[in-house]
Amino acid sequence: MSKLRLNQANVDSARESARRIAEDTQRFIDVHTTVTVERTVCRLLGIDGVNAVDVPLPNAVVDHIQDKGLLSVGAAYTMGNAMVETGLSPQAIAEAIDAGELDLSRLPPHTEEEIRAAIMPVAAATVERIRGNVARRNGYLSEYGDKTDPYLYVIVATGNIYEDITQATAAAKQGADIIAVIRTTGQSLLDYVPYGATTEGFGGTYATQENFRLMRAALDKVGEEQKRYIRLCNYCSGLCMPEIAAMGALERLDVMLNDALYGILFRDINPQRTIIDQYFSRVINGFAGVIINTGEDNYLTTADAVEEAHTVLASQFLNEQFALCAGLPEEQQGLGHAFEIDPDVENGFLYELAQAQMARQIFPKAPLKYMPPTKFMTGNIFRGHVQDALFNMVTIMTGQRLHLLGMLTEAIHTPFMSDRALSIENAQYIFRTMHELGNDIEFKQGGIMETRANEVLAKAAELLHEIERIGLFATLERGIFADIKRSRDGGKGLSGVTQKDELYFNPFIELMKRSV
Repeated sequence: MSKLRLNQANVDSARESARRIAEDTQRFIDVHTTVTVERTVCRLLGIDGVNAVDVPLPNAVVDHIQDKGLLSVGAAYTMGNAMVETGLSPQAIAEAIDAGELDLSRLPPHTEEEIRAAIMPVAAATVERIRGNVARRNGYLSEYGDKTDPYLYVIVATGNIYEDITQATAAAKQGADIIAVIRTTGQSLLDYVPYGATTEGFGGTYATQENFRLMRAALDKVGEEQKRYIRLCNYCSGLCMPEIAAMGALERLDVMLNDALYGILFRDINPQRTIIDQYFSRVINGFAGVIINTGEDNYLTTADAVEEAHTVLASQFLNEQFALCAGLPEEQQGLGHAFEIDPDVENGFLYELAQAQMARQIFPKAPLKYMPPTKFMTGNIFRGHVQDALFNMVTIMTGQRLHLLGMLTEAIHTPFMSDRALSIENAQYIFRTMHELGNDIEFKQGGIMETRANEVLAKAAELLHEIERIGLFATLERGIFADIKRSRDGGKGLSGVTQKDELYFNPFIELMKRSV
């Protein structure tokens, strides 16, 4: 592909600053845990179900651990100690805690060797189950082959998992490669994961393990009919980020929205809580072969896409380094960006093309996630379809990988199946007729696009140097990303953060990072 002549010194400098920022932040992560991390450990140990008042048992266990002052030693240590003492399974211990029959703080302490001997076989069995899901995905891809062109990524959002399945099946038959089940409004602010199949979401469908299982089975069925592997996407963001990552790994999801900063900026979740949670979620996703989608496209819904393009690039550098810290390889990093420049901006298409090409060159192994125009969609379906066509052109010209289809009815209503069909047809037409265009054109040296890309790159490098100087938490407090300010001690969920005790261990981080 013909390339922009980017200032490589600025690329290297920006990446090095991002690496140091991530390593500095990782030192904070390594000595802290959260209630969500510990609930995730419980889920991966096999604790499931809800009690008589619909409280998930992982919540009941971790609430008990926190109330008894044991959160700092973690769920693996306390549950392992109980297993040694009682001879019960994690599920039976959880049920006994919920029934008020067992108080973990009153059990005599056993040795670390005894505790690990009890816990590690259970943890290893779960890890093997997830490894089996990876093997099954790879088996489908080996049998059917995998697409080399951009994946056509569509959303379903009826609120009813059974209706979602109907729409997802139709979209797959129309040519969709990835089905994203949008979460119900506000689920990211719930400090628990709902249980079972759900039919009453608003603006989306609840992310539950049963809903994941049902949709996975439906997509496998249609994929076998179509002789294609259809990928399933959901959202492990918000207050339950690593829990949902764990559920996705257990039910063989393929793509997860999983950003280091999104929940902080757009859901006002405490920065400390989010930064700790994103690490474990990415360890899980990395091991499970899940492509993560980061959320830089959201910055441009609140900030100007021309003036603030460098913040998107800076965040991509940061997300890359946070993911690498968690053992998640570049090939699974769906770094995000979006086609969101105001259509009235002269040469706006050239700026969009420059931004996309720059991202492709800077992150050559990443399956970049490219988002369609939404901010300036007016309800004029004819203009909207043209805007989406221009977006499709940038994707095929610059080798984007995860292509979230624009809908001509954006800003009017949730897409109909017919809207998706038209959008898929639009993308397929452009991808077919412009298939090699990116390899057959050159960028003018010193031209508008090359100049624009280098200006954005220089500003991103400068911004990352400043973040390195003041630290990530101070950066968030200043509102540098998306023009939104977030206090280190503000937002939702800070009470669920604690410093680790010297006895603390997380068997899943040990096993998964060792295996990646």
